[in-house]
Amino acid sequence: MKILEIRRHSIRSAMSDHLNQTGITLARLVGQNIGPFDRVVTSTLPRAFETAIAMGFAVDEQNELMNTYGRDVEMEAPWPQPFVNYAEIITKKGAASRYAQKLVRYYQSVLEVISESRSALVINHGGVVELGVVGCLPHVDFSTWGDAVSYCEGARLYWEDGSFIKGEALRVNQ
Repeated sequence: MKILEIRRHSIRSAMSDHLNQTGITLARLVGQNIGPFDRVVTSTLPRAFETAIAMGFAVDEQNELMNTYGRDVEMEAPWPQPFVNYAEIITKKGAASRYAQKLVRYYQSVLEVISESRSALVINHGGVVELGVVGCLPHVDFSTWGDAVSYCEGARLYWEDGSFIKGEALRVNQ
């Protein structure tokens, strides 16, 4: 079994692309309790990259796919919403569903390059986290997963025999 952790970036100041000191401190604290990871990928936005570094992990790859999901998806799936709402939205097979499937394919490619029983970390953004998670786990009941992810929160997904088989929400006490 392989594990994929998907987390939202840490705290930044309003109107800034970069983490503030509170965000660096939070990312350091979270990073002390996760990993190790054989592969770390982030969006290309500074706050995601900086979160990985503050957590103590070198970044192997950055990908624009995870920067934002665009206007069409935002119209269908505005952030923030609980996981269960995103799960319902992607069943409608619109722009949000298509974007979620792109994320699923990308996450699969991340896992393909790590060995069995190893882990990878993905850091991206609110809305992107939730859509990717529900896309990876289309048959999961997300009613107990709670609200949208906050800073450094996300999900841990388990991959076996070529598919995601289960997951769990990752919450941070701030």
